[in-house]
Amino acid sequence: MLDDTIAAISTPLGEGAIGIVRISGPQAIAIAETVFVPAVNKFWQKQTYKLVYGHVFDQTTGKIIDEVLLGNMPGPYSYTGEDVVEINCHGGPAPLRKTLELICRAGARPAEAGEFSKRAFLNGRLDLTRAEAVIDMIRAATEDALQLAVNQLSGRLSRAIDDILNELLAIVALVEAAIDFPEDEVEDYSPAQMAIRLTAVIAKVRELIAGAEIGKVYREGIKTVIVGKPNVGKSSLLNVLLREKRAIVTAVPGTTRDIIEEVLNLGGLPVVLIDTAGIRDAGDEVEKLGVARTLAMIDQAGLVLMVADAWAGLDAGDEEIIALLQNKRGILVLNKIDLLQDGLGQVKNELAQKLPAWPVVEISALQEQGIKELEAAIVDLVTGGLALPADGVMVSNVRHKNLLFKALEHLTEAQEAVGTGLTPELVAVDLRAAWETVGEINGRAVTEDIVDKIFADFCIGK
Repeated sequence: MLDDTIAAISTPLGEGAIGIVRISGPQAIAIAETVFVPAVNKFWQKQTYKLVYGHVFDQTTGKIIDEVLLGNMPGPYSYTGEDVVEINCHGGPAPLRKTLELICRAGARPAEAGEFSKRAFLNGRLDLTRAEAVIDMIRAATEDALQLAVNQLSGRLSRAIDDILNELLAIVALVEAAIDFPEDEVEDYSPAQMAIRLTAVIAKVRELIAGAEIGKVYREGIKTVIVGKPNVGKSSLLNVLLREKRAIVTAVPGTTRDIIEEVLNLGGLPVVLIDTAGIRDAGDEVEKLGVARTLAMIDQAGLVLMVADAWAGLDAGDEEIIALLQNKRGILVLNKIDLLQDGLGQVKNELAQKLPAWPVVEISALQEQGIKELEAAIVDLVTGGLALPADGVMVSNVRHKNLLFKALEHLTEAQEAVGTGLTPELVAVDLRAAWETVGEINGRAVTEDIVDKIFADFCIGK
């Protein structure tokens, strides 16, 4: 329903200099008139796309609630495409909540999660890929993640999807013509020509899929768990990577009892570092819980840094941990190399045999040796040496990636149908399915249920 008016606090709750209450819908201006009293200009409704100074006023009590600035943005040239009013209050919880209460009392209803962006989509202001980029911008943890979201919001991915959809539509039109006029020769319709055009479309889809995994990592970050026995230097490694003393470091084994999680920016790649309790036979109940949580985090990790003591060498405790990591992706980190006199050939060789697919990096967390090499190894392992594309077109959303894989299946089946000489009717079935699947990405072919699910992941007020 777009005939009602919605409102929400669009800034995070808590203390701050400014907080914004947003109103959108056909009654936005009329509702704002009931709560806002301009200090000077009585005809503020005509002052569009400008801030007007005044007060939020409770008509029932006659009390001034807050000193504010109001922005009036009539549709269709607003974020939602509807009439939008934004009231810039002082950023405390009390004035924001009271202002929202007065607005809802005047006829607005509280907005649902993502409903402003959903209305922007329904009113044609944004397609789905651009709408989803809005939440990506809010959640971006690094500049590269932000740039991916900006590129998507600017429509680069949408244009790439539209190119595929338009080409598919043209191919479908040829096939439909061949179905409707079987006795005539349809220009450009032949198995050879169809094969060429389908190959070109498949190549475009594969190109988008190829960068999807790295795009997802830049968008969401990669969960990286630091594991090892107690006192091998896990917390010291966390501190030196973060360039701050985030974890307590002592000579007493078992200091880390709980999970410590921080985001590290490695050249634009968001790495979610997780320091865990040392894995051993715990001496008390609290430490047992910490070890149990460590084992759970290993299962969830996208990358594991196993820290071993290069000076003390490997023992049964290391062997037990190595056994847990056989099906994981990670890096072997040999710490305390500053204590060695004769190098670390034996320990390094043992580790390489136990986890042959894992690179080995030698460091001293205490002396900060080998840290740059470890950072480079993390980036290289996660990205596979791939960089963000210069044109900024990259799939970073799991929904988009899954739909592209599904479309690729339909296109491959259509290509096989053409190659084996099946009738145009059978080819058309897969082509239409491919078009509808790709169309779900930017909303050209999408159901209401899918739209509702996408915007439900947004925050209230956006």
